[in-house]
Amino acid sequence: MIGRLVVPFLILMTAPVQASGPTVLDVPSIPEADAPELAALGTYGIGFRSVLLTHKGQPDVENGGSGGIAVPLVDRSLRVDIWYPAAVKKGAKPVTYSGSLWGEPPFPPVNFTQKGIAVGGAKAAGSKHPLVIISHGYSNNPAVMTWLTENLASKGYVVAAIHHRDPNPYVVSPSTRAAPNFNRPRDIVFVASQLRDSLGELIDPENVALIGYSQGGYGVLTAGGATLDPQGPNIGLVAGGALQKSARGGTDADAVKLAGVRAIVALAPAGGAPSSAWGADGLAALTAPLLLIQGDSDATVNYTTGALAVFGGAVNSDRTLLTYKQAGHSIALNPAPREMRGTVWDMDWFEDPIWRQDRINAINLHFITAFLAVHLQKDDSKAAYLNVGIENSDAGEWNAPAGTPWGAYSPGGAGVTLWKGFQRRHAKGMMLQHQEAARTRP
Repeated sequence: MIGRLVVPFLILMTAPVQASGPTVLDVPSIPEADAPELAALGTYGIGFRSVLLTHKGQPDVENGGSGGIAVPLVDRSLRVDIWYPAAVKKGAKPVTYSGSLWGEPPFPPVNFTQKGIAVGGAKAAGSKHPLVIISHGYSNNPAVMTWLTENLASKGYVVAAIHHRDPNPYVVSPSTRAAPNFNRPRDIVFVASQLRDSLGELIDPENVALIGYSQGGYGVLTAGGATLDPQGPNIGLVAGGALQKSARGGTDADAVKLAGVRAIVALAPAGGAPSSAWGADGLAALTAPLLLIQGDSDATVNYTTGALAVFGGAVNSDRTLLTYKQAGHSIALNPAPREMRGTVWDMDWFEDPIWRQDRINAINLHFITAFLAVHLQKDDSKAAYLNVGIENSDAGEWNAPAGTPWGAYSPGGAGVTLWKGFQRRHAKGMMLQHQEAARTRP
């Protein structure tokens, strides 16, 4: 039986989140004082719950071997963590998340905990919220991205992060290692479809966005409309020819496409090297508005064939590319928790060698907040934060009037090239590029 979520959400008004209490040193979803303007928490309290969904009769590509041998079917269980706007009672105990990441071979996984501000089982506030589906990186888990999930829920979104259950990438065969290329978009389509049906009045099922990091970036681009190239690099690796059937013209192509996606955010998206998973035709099939974010020194997913190539190829999408100069692949995880600071390997899951992790997350939050507000909440006032006056942040200037507080945010507008919402000397090391769609979206 397909797992379903039936939750008796109570619609209530809620008071704004107060500035006192935990800080980013405790909780990643609370930005520091030098964060750009839109990174701040929203006015909702945050509720949390976790559900188990079961996708019946799915090809077991992780254990099916290579070649054209038929792959056995199994029930694929997916845990989904859900954050939602809530009326939180004063003094309610917040959630502590737990997870693990693979240790440096041959060592075992390293377990960690992460403090949050969400309250388990809190009563929901409001209704018809946009739904945001989040897909983590290869062998990651939702506990490493609470900087994003909690923060967005405080701004009026229902956020659902999937536990994808990836195989250990360090001890498996190439065929098993390629399995997430098949599973990711199918997981996203299945979970989104289930939640559209089961969350009732809490969400607007026609107002859905997808956010993915690394392997999750590949997943959301594919589920969001980029069609897979039948000659793509992983087509022949996935067991039983299953990925071939999901490619353009394949008998199962519809199973990896989610209809009605309003916006896509892809952070350091995999799928572009050594050759594109989608090809020119596949990227041109994207029509949803697109926000791409990556460091130009990414040693895991090549920037030129990654976000930059998607930005250039998704010609039918209104798209924005945020580039961190000299940043690597670690641009989408929480700051490293205490348990992950014992070795360089463990820290490198979370932390960039040059950029402060909380700083990257705050900038990500600023732009993701503006992007989703424009496309899901129909708040056109936030477009000014995306339509900056100059692409290179280093060249931005603001002759603030005398008496302007040092931490004031740039107002943008005529004569101001310091990016709107950033503080003086704090918009450095970035590029923000924008391209309109080549044709009108349907």
